[in-house]
Amino acid sequence: MNSTSSSSLGTSSVNIGKKFCAVLIPLIDFIGALIFSFSGCFHYHRPPKLHQYTFQDLLRIANSTPFTVNEVEALRELFKKLCSSIYNDGLLHKEELRLALFKTGEGENLFLDRVFDLFDEQKNGVIEFEEFVHTLSIFHPHAPMEKKIDFAFRFYDLRQTGYIEREEVRQMVVVILQEAGVELSDETLASIIDTTFADADADMDGKINKEDWMAFVLRHPALLKNMTLPHLQDITAAFPSFIFNTEVDD
Repeated sequence: MNSTSSSSLGTSSVNIGKKFCAVLIPLIDFIGALIFSFSGCFHYHRPPKLHQYTFQDLLRIANSTPFTVNEVEALRELFKKLCSSIYNDGLLHKEELRLALFKTGEGENLFLDRVFDLFDEQKNGVIEFEEFVHTLSIFHPHAPMEKKIDFAFRFYDLRQTGYIEREEVRQMVVVILQEAGVELSDETLASIIDTTFADADADMDGKINKEDWMAFVLRHPALLKNMTLPHLQDITAAFPSFIFNTEVDD
C-alpha cells in the first residue's frame, strides 16, 4: 500500500468514528435532557405514594450501581415526577417520557423509541424504577466501559438480532441528517454506509457482530465519550434542593 492510500485510509477511518459519534451525541443529549427535564421537581408537591421503597431497597439498588443511596433516592424523586404526569401509576410510560422531553404526549421519534426500549429491560411496555436507575447508571462516569460498549451496540441493533445491519445504520444516519437539516443524495448515503462497514465489519459478512463492534470502538475510543454524562457523578449537586428532602444518610 503506498503512502497516499495509507493516508486516505487513515483519514477515512477517523471520519467513520466521527460519524458514529455524531449518531451518539443526540443520545447523550437525550439522556441529559431526561435528567434535567424536571430540574426543579423537588420544589413541587410529591405525587401520591404508590410503591414504597425502604432504605434497604435503596441500599440494594445503590450497591448494584455507581450511585450512592442519596443519589438513588434523588432519582426516585425524579422518577416519581416523571411517571405522574399522565397515568400516575408508579411506572413510566412512553407517553410520559415523550411529554417530559418534547412537551407533547404524541408523535414519533426514533431516539425516544430506542431509549425507551433499552430502559424497558423486562419488555413489558413500561419502565420501572429499578430499570430506570440501572440504565442511567450506564452513563455514569464510573460505569464499566464494557457496559457502555454493550449499550451502544444494543442502541444500534434496532431489530434486536444481535447484529448491526446496514439498514439499521442507514436509518440512524438518515435521522441524524434530518434533525440537522442536512440532505444527502442516495449515492452519498450509500458511500457513508459502505465506508463504515469496510472499517467495522471485520469478517465481511455484511453485518457487525459484538466482536466487530468491540474492535471498532477500541479503534475509535471517542465513541465512548458520548456514553458518559458527568452530572450523574453527583446527582444531588444537580438537584441542590433535594438535600432538604432526603430521608436517608449515606
